[in-house]
Amino acid sequence: MKNRLIRMTEGAPGKLILQFALPLMLGSIFQQTYTIVDTAVVGQVVGVDGLAALGAVDWFNWLSLGICTGLAQGFSILIAQFFGGKDDVRLKKAVAMSFLLTFLAAVLLTSGFQLSARPVLNLMGTDPAIMEGAMTYVRICFSGISVVLSYNVLAAILRAIGDSTTPLVAMVIAAGINVGLDLLFVVVFRWGIAGAAAATVIGQFFSAMYCLVRLKKVEVMRLKKTDWKWDSLIVRRLLSLSGPLAFQSAVIAIGGMILQSIVNTFGVIFVAGFTATNKLYGLLEMAAISFGHAMSTYTGQNLGAKNFKRIKKGVRAGAKMAIMTAVATSVIMIVFGRYFIALFVDGSNTESEAVITYAYHYLFTMSLFLFILYLLYIYRSALQGMGNTGVPLFSGIVELVMRIGSALILPYFINEYGVYMAEVLAWTGATILLILCYYRTEKRFPSDHGTSREE
Repeated sequence: MKNRLIRMTEGAPGKLILQFALPLMLGSIFQQTYTIVDTAVVGQVVGVDGLAALGAVDWFNWLSLGICTGLAQGFSILIAQFFGGKDDVRLKKAVAMSFLLTFLAAVLLTSGFQLSARPVLNLMGTDPAIMEGAMTYVRICFSGISVVLSYNVLAAILRAIGDSTTPLVAMVIAAGINVGLDLLFVVVFRWGIAGAAAATVIGQFFSAMYCLVRLKKVEVMRLKKTDWKWDSLIVRRLLSLSGPLAFQSAVIAIGGMILQSIVNTFGVIFVAGFTATNKLYGLLEMAAISFGHAMSTYTGQNLGAKNFKRIKKGVRAGAKMAIMTAVATSVIMIVFGRYFIALFVDGSNTESEAVITYAYHYLFTMSLFLFILYLLYIYRSALQGMGNTGVPLFSGIVELVMRIGSALILPYFINEYGVYMAEVLAWTGATILLILCYYRTEKRFPSDHGTSREE
């Protein structure tokens, strides 16, 4: 297990960030594979209504996932700082307190989302024709919140101590199980949307178990009874970091839910097309997320070691790699996007061409401006890794305002393209804020610390 850990406090920054991010990208490919298979199987077997039902709950489901990942990322920031500073005593205490907070959060989140499911879908104006399918999907997904939260926390802890390989293997396991169960539950057993949701939860469970087994093999993670004693100071620090990130994710998701309610007014065909592209959204941003995790770990470890010069070099290297990756991804999506979208749509359906057209126009619009999203992840994660969760939270509010405002106003002038541009403008507003705040923070770095060790 030792060779899986990467200390990002020495060595060439760009090389380290890429070395850390690549396994995460591969893991994301497998994660997106089972997301795409979920959607493709439902779209092909259940039909347009099934596809629209998944789309109707996309942002609501992402709200629960966003809160889980926000909490996990917040916990990992403190853990990365202790690991970078070689403070093993407080590192173990932070891990133990993270586990206790995870249990409490799982109970609260599961209860809250299950109770609010139908009222929220009604508030979003979900079409009655797809309401029951949508409810079935979220009921099952929300039953697995404890599983999703556990995986995210375990994977985040592993990433914080420099292990990006284990989350990759975990995603391979989850993808294989999910795809196999999708085919079994939906195609063979004909369980429809319920089968797709169940397959996802079961796959996540096995990925969480794998991460737990691997984490227990890390010597520095072998917790003692004293580590589990409640530490109010550590808990407050964990909550001060994770709370704003979870709230930030919630704000972004709420903006998406409001956007979805606007999308719902365009009819089931448009909702189905919008959903098809949203399922490809993960492919668009998967490398951005991986660079973001690498940047958060990199800045966190180097802040703990007080290597401020290395933080500057790493952020610049990460931004360059992110832009190049975004351009390559955009070209692929623009050229092959229609073929990807067709995977989700039953070609024998008379409405399939309209669904594909709506979906491709949305995909094309986002692809043109994808580099903005990649820069958003780099600068937001750099700030988060340094313990600044306030500005990323405010950037989420900017996203909310830009997304909703654009979706409400622009359709009057450019029809459905107003909805498509809402996403791009949300990225743009948040990215400008994050870049300005990062460089303002960078100027305050002490000049007498942190000699950069390239090799």
